[in-house]
Amino acid sequence: MSEKNNVTMQEKDLQKVSSKQKVGKIFVMIALYAFLILMALIIIFPFYWMLISSVKTIDEYKLPVPTLFPRKILLSNYVDAFNTAKLGTLFVNTLYVGLVSTILSLVITVISAFAFARLEFKGRNALFAALLATMMIPGELFTITNYITVNAFGWMHTFTVLIVPFLVSVFYIYLLRQNFLQIPNELYLAAKVDGTSDLKYLWKVMIPLSLPTLISITILKMMGAWNSYVWPRLVANDEAHRLITNGLRNAFTDSTGEVNIPVQMAAVAIVSFPLFMVFIFLRKYIMKGVSRSGIKG
Repeated sequence: MSEKNNVTMQEKDLQKVSSKQKVGKIFVMIALYAFLILMALIIIFPFYWMLISSVKTIDEYKLPVPTLFPRKILLSNYVDAFNTAKLGTLFVNTLYVGLVSTILSLVITVISAFAFARLEFKGRNALFAALLATMMIPGELFTITNYITVNAFGWMHTFTVLIVPFLVSVFYIYLLRQNFLQIPNELYLAAKVDGTSDLKYLWKVMIPLSLPTLISITILKMMGAWNSYVWPRLVANDEAHRLITNGLRNAFTDSTGEVNIPVQMAAVAIVSFPLFMVFIFLRKYIMKGVSRSGIKG
């Protein structure tokens, strides 16, 4: 009887410990999800405020106590924003700069990454290390020298000055090179034995196998062109070459210096919409491309 009692007591103790662990795990999960929900609300609230502000009247927006939901929904703010800021022209300019710079940057990135990953030439590793070292230099330090250079070339207030200075990205070259290194070198050697040229091997083998990374680079490059602000304002701020980010700066300020915030918020919502769609539908390609490029072998 004593042995049975001991076994029963041990089972009860184990059940108590197990139940305590389960309760502890439940509390941890509740705390974790509460924290995640709180962080999500903090992140989402600015976007919510932008949307509700974009459909308010200017009088409601100026109320001493802000309203968390508009009393009167004014969708005409979006029409006013599109016409006032000439968003059609801004969209065309930004798309042109983004597409051209992305295509040219992809060509340079693919060729450079292939050279550093597969071609054997003297000083390859030293040159690549020097390129990586330039990533440690803040981009703002190049602004003055780039400005002097493009001014000497006569590129000011042209689309060329918005495209050419940022065609080469060391980060994109590094990202794609790491992905190329995952492709077995035996494939390249076998292709060379069969008489395949480097460009044909690059086009037929390496690019298809590295497509997720190329898609990620394309998305990031387009988003960079869409969000660029400082450089376009310095070198091409005239109306014919103005991009979206600069076009919204003073478009909604009247002669008295007052800014129509609801209409400006509507313009910001219109401009942000394409980026939201890109993130929602293409985020898996960004994550897949970056994760594949981080592992060699």
